[in-house]
Amino acid sequence: MEKWRRTVAAAVVAIMVLAAAAAAADQAAPQRILLDTDMDTDDLLALMYILKQNRSEFELKAVTINVNAWSDAGHAVNHLYDILYMMGRDDILVGIGGDGGISDAGTIYPNVGGYLPLIDQGITTVGDCRYRKAVPLEGGGRLDIDTNWGIRRSFLPQGNRRYIPFQQPTTQQVMIDTISAGPTTVILTGSHTNFAIFLMTYPHLKGNVKHIYTMGGGVRSKNPTGCCPKDVTTACTPQQCGDIGNLFSSYSTNPYAEFNIFGDPFAAYQVFHSGIPITLVPLDATNTIPVNEEFFYAFQQHQSTFEAEYCFKSLKMARDTWPDDQFHASYFMWDSFTSGVAISSMRNDKLHGNDFAELEYMNITVITSNEPYGIYDGSNPLFDGHAVPKFGLKKGGVHSGHVQTGIIDGFCLIEGSRKGRCEDGYTKEISGLEAVRVRVATKAKSNVDKNSRLDREFFKSFLEVLTLRDNTGHFDITAQFPFYREVLYKPNFVNKSRGKVTIFDMDMSAGDFVSLIYLLKAPVEEIDLKGILVSGNGWANAATIDIVYDILHMMGRDDIPVGRGTSTALGTGILGCKYVNAIPQGSGGLLDSDTLYGLARSLPQSPRRYTAENSVEHGAPRNTGNPELRQPLAFEVWQSVKKQLDPSEKITILTNGPLTNLANIVLSDRNASSVIKSVYVVGGHIRDENNSNGNVFTVPSNRYAEFNLFLDPLAAKVVLESTMDITLIPLSSQRKASSFQTLLESLEYAENTPESSFVLHLLSLLHDLQQKHQLYHHMGIFLGELLGAVYLVEGSNMQHSLLLKPISIIADNTTSTDGQVVVDEQSANLVKVLVDFDSDEYYSRVANRLGNMERSAVIGSFAEQRASWSRQPDNLRVR
Repeated sequence: MEKWRRTVAAAVVAIMVLAAAAAAADQAAPQRILLDTDMDTDDLLALMYILKQNRSEFELKAVTINVNAWSDAGHAVNHLYDILYMMGRDDILVGIGGDGGISDAGTIYPNVGGYLPLIDQGITTVGDCRYRKAVPLEGGGRLDIDTNWGIRRSFLPQGNRRYIPFQQPTTQQVMIDTISAGPTTVILTGSHTNFAIFLMTYPHLKGNVKHIYTMGGGVRSKNPTGCCPKDVTTACTPQQCGDIGNLFSSYSTNPYAEFNIFGDPFAAYQVFHSGIPITLVPLDATNTIPVNEEFFYAFQQHQSTFEAEYCFKSLKMARDTWPDDQFHASYFMWDSFTSGVAISSMRNDKLHGNDFAELEYMNITVITSNEPYGIYDGSNPLFDGHAVPKFGLKKGGVHSGHVQTGIIDGFCLIEGSRKGRCEDGYTKEISGLEAVRVRVATKAKSNVDKNSRLDREFFKSFLEVLTLRDNTGHFDITAQFPFYREVLYKPNFVNKSRGKVTIFDMDMSAGDFVSLIYLLKAPVEEIDLKGILVSGNGWANAATIDIVYDILHMMGRDDIPVGRGTSTALGTGILGCKYVNAIPQGSGGLLDSDTLYGLARSLPQSPRRYTAENSVEHGAPRNTGNPELRQPLAFEVWQSVKKQLDPSEKITILTNGPLTNLANIVLSDRNASSVIKSVYVVGGHIRDENNSNGNVFTVPSNRYAEFNLFLDPLAAKVVLESTMDITLIPLSSQRKASSFQTLLESLEYAENTPESSFVLHLLSLLHDLQQKHQLYHHMGIFLGELLGAVYLVEGSNMQHSLLLKPISIIADNTTSTDGQVVVDEQSANLVKVLVDFDSDEYYSRVANRLGNMERSAVIGSFAEQRASWSRQPDNLRVR
């Protein structure tokens, strides 16, 4: 018996020793972090601050990207890959998107991509931008964030990681892998969609989430933005002054919400009510740490690392392009301050409290709908039309009221008041059963060094950390390559006759890029391509304009100006997503277009790129550092080409996307029609005797529309019902040019040029995706778009048939009929319609043109460019 007792005692001691050892090992191990970010400018500062921490204390294991607010998936993921490559952290997992859906009954399928807020998520990635309407599309909005104001490509090195269809890890995969591997702290600096989906789908993994730190919301905040100065001498109308929230685009309907929580209020509710400990860094605290002049100029003096330089350049461009002179009072350390609060709490919470913020516990909730509850008015998909509410929600409960439908919502307006009544996304302090006890940052702590110019303790830490030599960035793009240089390639057309003065208007789909290459292969004696217009309301987001520059650079045509058009359809305002919301955001849609199906980064990188640089001369509030680099607008390129015309010349226009740019030109320039020789429109569907359908496959109720016209029906009406000489290349003809197999076989037998190889690679990829994945069933619509360019160049030499048809366009604001072409025998409006051509001849001409050694690529790929930048140029070598 005594022996047994001694044995048991020894076993207990051994267990205690092992437990103590395990605890010590756990204490010694670095704390694991997962960051979910929307890749906005302030998120970059937060990311860098976390990356610079001592890895024996803190280990950033994964970054997932939120894509339903300030950035677009394809641009954001490659941006993040380049940052991690610069920082030597290619080991960090990166997750984005996914194509899973949520059923009407609330079943969450694997890999929901987070493209849509939970309330609007259906089975696909197609949907409206209910909350995202608040985010600007252009200046200061998604265009600038996707490109990081144009600084990204001019500064960051380019590594080997990139988005690749069906190889890119999804957000949910990365969250599962990271959190299931061990206790993890989660930091959220965007909307909560991704993490809410994870918690709702894998509740058994909640125990591995140690703590959530999130920037978002406002509890007791009073927004100082837009307040009138005390000594104002002129009339001043306060805007957001004193509001709880910061929705500058929607404070007239919702003065309570902050952008991150407003991006998906129902998701934020799920996170807050998950039972996991939460520290909230709301506007209450971030409003007390604006990027004041003292910090800004101190930062300017602390750029001794690549990461500090990149962050400062980004912040400076945000300041230089700010819409008024109140940047230093209106731009705050939102996400970077949150990263500091998180790191400080993780380091010394139990011993010393937080170094950077004053914290207190409050009882709050997230408002997801507005009273009265239980009245179903069509605004709330969680309840409307459901006998049983989605996700098992309670009828008449806090989620069952009116849900804000967008930034303009009549329900939210109060007559005679500037401020609305909707509270969607409000992190409201309450009592009762709905309340959640949350630790809330209320104020940024003052700098303990009273002699310092920096008035906040976090300012000092931020600058110290970003300039540490430990964990520093390896290089920018100029240091990555010992002989990096930016060269513009421009052809010499002296003593050459010039052909048709041509403008190409494109929406940057895959077919458009093939068409552009084809046009660039035409002799200048036949086609004189003078300008390119791009629209941001088609099959790619506006920032994809950089790929246009890269194609031109590859083909030695850096002389051709590129004009950026608007990002919304005619008559729909500057915010929103009407019509373009029919394009999938995930696979087979915008994600793939924005990356050219993963192939964009194989193209040589052009010195030209989108930039937010601007000048007072062009309507900007101030001159930036290099206003001469400014991105031209579509109308300006039109005016420039028009100005260069000889008296006998006119312009031929080929359009391969929505007709927004051309309609705006016609409406803004009364003399436009007089200098337009002819317009070739790739688009439209004319119903034939077989009653064939159009191709707007995401809007089943609209059987007979074609995408290019559907994406802006009013613009189509303006153009196609004008007196211009128009040739329509409709869907029926495009379908005769959509055989992947025939074109690929022709290209394989053609001569090999860099451009023919690239086109073959791209089209082979599209065909392979179409064959293997249902999400890519529509790839043929891009192949047919090439017909316009071929017909423009080769039309007189091809066997073809044209018919004059009287048509009109339906543009009655009805989704089920918008964009349809109607043959109206009573109409005097006649357009030429390409009805037939020799398809065998067509495929042969495409392959022969692309394989022609003349006018071939000047530099064939990024790999070739890397090799060039890695060796001394011949003209600099010692002989």
